[in-house]
This record gives sequence, C-alpha cells and structure tokens, in this order.
Amino acid sequence: MLFERRLREGIADGSITAAVRRWRRPQVVAGRHYRTGNDIVEMSTVEQVAPGDLTADDARSAGYPDVATLLADLSGPPDGQLYLLRFHRIDGTHPRDALAADDHLDAAGVAAIDQRLARLDHASPRGPWTAAALGVIADHPGVRAADLAAMLSRDTASFKIDVRKLKALGLTESLEIGYRLSPRGAAYMNYRR
Repeated sequence: MLFERRLREGIADGSITAAVRRWRRPQVVAGRHYRTGNDIVEMSTVEQVAPGDLTADDARSAGYPDVATLLADLSGPPDGQLYLLRFHRIDGTHPRDALAADDHLDAAGVAAIDQRLARLDHASPRGPWTAAALGVIADHPGVRAADLAAMLSRDTASFKIDVRKLKALGLTESLEIGYRLSPRGAAYMNYRR
C-alpha cells in the first residue's frame, strides 16, 4: 500500500491514524505491517464503508479537514468500494530493512540467494532477468524506473514488479527516484564478481 508523501509526516508524529481507499477488493490485511516510506504501520482494521458512514473524525484522522475534501481527493476505480483503514505507527526496524542492511554473506548465504534468484528466473515468462536487473540497478543508482526498464527493453510496470521481488530478498532499496543496491545486494554482487 502506498502512503502519499503529504501523509508521511502525520504518520510519523501519530496525528494520522487512518486512510480511506477506493478499491475493488481490499489491498491490505488487518494485523499486517506496511511501510509508509520511512515508518512502519500496523493495520488495525480494514472496514468497507459507504461515503455516508465517514465522520469528521475519520476525515481528520486521515489528514483531511472534512469528509467532503477527503471524498473529493479519492482516486481508484469508479466502481470500487470504499475502505476505511485504521493503523498505528510501530517502532523498530522492518524485517526487510534489517535483511537489506545485513552485508555479512558467507558461501551458504550466497548460495541461498542464488537459489531464490534462480527460482525467480525460472518462474518468469520472460526468462532469466534477475542478473540483468541487479546489474542495471548497480550501474545506475537513482535512475528512474522507466529509464532502467528501457535499458533492458522492458516495460516499466513489469520491471517495477520484478524489482519489488528483489527488494523482498533484501537486495535493493527504493530511493525517492529509482533504486540502488542495498548493502546486502552490494555484498552479493561483489561476491559474485
């Protein structure tokens, strides 16, 4: 789930504890943790609501002055349902961040990454892609995803999905623009060279 940049400060200081989204089906699950950019929130509830169910308190909790402004700012599919999400910021490091920061790889750790990357390559309808994606990210940190995808003759949407898979393995990190190798990803690439 993406949290707009304008909400991140309020999430960090605890003044924003809700969001309203228009989706065809829920995209988050109560009890799970989600990144906001710099912070992590735990989703407390995910409730389908009608526009008339939203209160002024709901709007303020979501960072809006009133319900009308909140509803006017909603995006998503016109035939989607409204979901009121309640969450709270949690302290600590997200497990994926801890993994990405771990640059102490031994032969067994490299072999485990090799195995996971081989599975991703094997499952891809485009064939092997992981080495090329890691290489282009290593060589071009901070470059827009669309430009990286073009370097690999790929469409941007599928490239971004694949980079998220690398991120889940702790090998890449998202930047304000583009990506870079995480410390773990850099250690892996150095080991492989």
